[in-house]
Amino acid sequence: MKRPNDGHSSATTEAEQHKPLGTASQVLTSLAAGAMAGALAKTTIAPLDRTKINFQINQAPYSARQALNFLAKSYQREGLISLWRGNSATMARIIPYAAIQFSAHEQWKQVLGVDQDKVRKTSSWRRFLSGSLAGVTSQSLTYPLDMARARMAVTQKEQYSSISHMFVRIWREEGPRTLYRGYCATILGVIPYAGTSFYTYETLKALHMEYWGTSGTNPFEKLLFGAVAGLIGQTSSYPLDIVRRRMQTSPIANSQYQTIRGTLIKVYMEEGLKNGLFKGLSMNWIKGPVAVGISFSTFDTMQYYLRKALNYADL
Repeated sequence: MKRPNDGHSSATTEAEQHKPLGTASQVLTSLAAGAMAGALAKTTIAPLDRTKINFQINQAPYSARQALNFLAKSYQREGLISLWRGNSATMARIIPYAAIQFSAHEQWKQVLGVDQDKVRKTSSWRRFLSGSLAGVTSQSLTYPLDMARARMAVTQKEQYSSISHMFVRIWREEGPRTLYRGYCATILGVIPYAGTSFYTYETLKALHMEYWGTSGTNPFEKLLFGAVAGLIGQTSSYPLDIVRRRMQTSPIANSQYQTIRGTLIKVYMEEGLKNGLFKGLSMNWIKGPVAVGISFSTFDTMQYYLRKALNYADL
C-alpha cells in the first residue's frame, strides 16, 4: 500500500537542504573561494601589472605606446613567460591575501551588522568600514610578500633567482625592517581602496535586489559590478600606490624615497600629477576593473558552489 504523504517528510528535506553551515565551514569556504578568486584575477592581468609597476618606479614618461613597447621588448629579450615574471611571488602573496581579505570581510560584516537585518537597510559607513578593515587585515598579514612581488617584477633573474633568495638578500643586505618599507603608505591606500571597492560592489548587488526583487545575480552581472567597484576603488587610492612602489623598490633604483610625505613631494615636484602621481592610471583603468571584476565574481560563485557541496555532503 502506498504510504500517504503528510507533508512533514518533504518539509524536513527542504529544511535540511537549507541548513546553515557552521562558523568553521563558512570561514573555510570563504578562504578557499577567496584564494581561487585572487589567483585567477592576478594571473589574468599579470603582464599588465608588471608593466605598470615598471613605469611606477622610475621617471620615464608613460604612454600606451611605451607600455606596448615594454611588453614587446620583454617578449623579444626573454620570451613569453617573462611577461609573467614575478607572478610566482604574486601568487605567493595574492592567494593568502585574497583568502584572508574575503574571509575577513565576511567576519567584519557580522561584527558590524552589515546586511544582517533583511528589514533595516545597512548604513553606507558600515559597508565602507567592513571593506576597509578587511583590506587592512589582509595587507598587514601579507605585506612582505607584496614587497617580494614588486622587487621581482622590476629585476632580472640574475639579481633575485627566487622568492627565498630575495628574502635572504634583503634580510642580510638591507635589514628586516626593509620588508615593511612603504607599509604605512600601503595601509593609507588600502583603506579607501578596499572600502570603496567592497562598498560599491555590495551596494550594487543590494540595488539589483531591490530593483529586480531577487537576491540572485548571474556571473556576468557580478563581473560588471566588480568592474565598476575596481574602477572607482583604484582611482581613489592611486597616488598612494605610486608612493608605496617607489618606497619598496628605492634600493634597486638607487633613489631616496624614505617617507610618505617626502615621496609625494619629490614625485610631484619632479614629475607632476599626470606623469608622476597618476602615472599609469589609464592602464589601471583597464586592468583594475578586469581584475576586481574577476575576483568578486569568482569569489561569489565559488563560495556558493562550495557551500552547496558541503550542504549536500552533510545530508
